[in-house]
Amino acid sequence: MPIHDLYGRDVLASGRTHARKQLPEVPAAPGLVVEVPETGFVGAVIRVEKAAGGIAMVLEDRRGARASFPLGPGYLVEGRPCVLVRPAPRARIRQPARTASGSRAVAGAKARVARGSRIWVEGKHDAELVEAIWGDDLRIEGVVVEPLGGLDDLAGALEEFGPDAGHRVGVLADHMVAGTKESRIAGAVMADRRWAGHVRVIGHPFVDVWQAIRPHVVGIRAWPTVPRGEDWKTGILARIGWPHADHRDVARAWARILGSVRTIGDVEPTLSGRVEELIDFVTVGRH
Repeated sequence: MPIHDLYGRDVLASGRTHARKQLPEVPAAPGLVVEVPETGFVGAVIRVEKAAGGIAMVLEDRRGARASFPLGPGYLVEGRPCVLVRPAPRARIRQPARTASGSRAVAGAKARVARGSRIWVEGKHDAELVEAIWGDDLRIEGVVVEPLGGLDDLAGALEEFGPDAGHRVGVLADHMVAGTKESRIAGAVMADRRWAGHVRVIGHPFVDVWQAIRPHVVGIRAWPTVPRGEDWKTGILARIGWPHADHRDVARAWARILGSVRTIGDVEPTLSGRVEELIDFVTVGRH
């Protein structure tokens, strides 16, 4: 649907002919944050490409949703109407930098000393994926992400940590579906009145955090199904044709997979939404 120019007409013209007000032209360079008034969509420019009827830009919002819009008038940049144009080839145009999570990067920001609250994840791979996407944000907030090595002794870890109003704990759990061991552990922890309001356990439905990465990012059509009783990671590697003899092959595969992740749009919303909810939980009241 074409986007109409809502800003060019002089409503006070009273029938007289006036020169059309010239809107500033802004190059649609990657990273530029654009608002589309007609739809309410707000996102950063990912790329500019040829499309039916002309040139279009692809925007990605902070949740990873993407949409394509034609270049031209009808947009807002920093709240001001403008005409978006194709950036000059190889032009170095300074635009707001963004972190992998989609947040505006803070130039020269230093990591804060770790604060009292924590985000706990099940394993090393979970922690590395969270770091790859949200690391810049977490460093500014002073939040540490720590791997637990599984949920089996979550209650014991919480007793040792001692959550309170200034030391909240957000827990990201794998395979949180009805009837699983993980869901039972989470339910028991959340029912414990000692930690009411200070602990939140949130799960994603994936068997392993690998599965939360969108398959096309890794170069496959879908994550294969691995039967129960078979090691999930080596089973996955066998079915996609990657080396899978031992833990060294698993480590190399994970390095390859993690190296393919660039932004929040490379993971499923069912993971990114959970992580951002935990970040909000452990940083509440800090600003």
